[in-house]
Amino acid sequence: MSDFSFAMLPGIETEEMIWLQELTKSYSAENKQRFLSVYQSRRKDPQTILICSLIGFVAVAGVQRFLLNQIAMGIVYVVTLGFCFVGTIIDAVNYRKMTWQYNKKEALASAALLGL
Repeated sequence: MSDFSFAMLPGIETEEMIWLQELTKSYSAENKQRFLSVYQSRRKDPQTILICSLIGFVAVAGVQRFLLNQIAMGIVYVVTLGFCFVGTIIDAVNYRKMTWQYNKKEALASAALLGL
C-alpha cells in the first residue's frame, strides 16, 4: 500500500496527509489498509463541517458541533442561536482547524482500536 492512499480521502490537506504518513510509517501494508478503512469511516470532511456551520444561519445552529461529538456545545448553540450567531461565524471561519483537531483525535483512536 502506498502513502498515496491517504490522498484519496475527501478534503484531505497536506498537513493531515503528512501527519498520517508519519503516524503509519512503521505499519505493515496490511495494518495500513486496516487503519485506513477504520479512519476513513470515522473521519469528517472539512467541507461538511463548513456547510453545517453555514446552516446555522438559516436553520438550526450547532449542527457542526454535534457532528464533531461536542454534544454539550451543540446544545448550547441550539439554545442560544449559536451565541447570537457570533459562535456560528467563528465556527465558519475556523472549520478547518476544528475538523483537523477532530480527525487527529480519531486517527489516534483508530490506531489504538486496532492495537497498532
